[in-house]
Amino acid sequence: MVEEGRETDTDRSQADEESGSDGLSPQTPALKELVEFLARNLVTKPEAVEVTEHQSDNTWVLELHVHKEDLGRVIGKQGRTAKSLRTIINAAASRANCKASLEIVEE
Repeated sequence: MVEEGRETDTDRSQADEESGSDGLSPQTPALKELVEFLARNLVTKPEAVEVTEHQSDNTWVLELHVHKEDLGRVIGKQGRTAKSLRTIINAAASRANCKASLEIVEE
């Protein structure tokens, strides 16, 4: 008997087929937008925020580029802000059934 509100195995396989043949979730692009949104609200020069993404093994790697004056704001004292950003990204990625990591790029 199937409980109301729970997915069955056939529901999951249909969802997998709908997400594409590469097995990526349709929510994966939302990770990039999430990082951009969070970073733009942290920095003083939001126009300089750039996020690039690529897939390494089975993990999405998001690279965050900010203006050099805003690097300290994104990293935070003792890396606390960066750690918080990574926690949020990992939580969003787990909801999308994928893995993600955030790299803050110094230029």
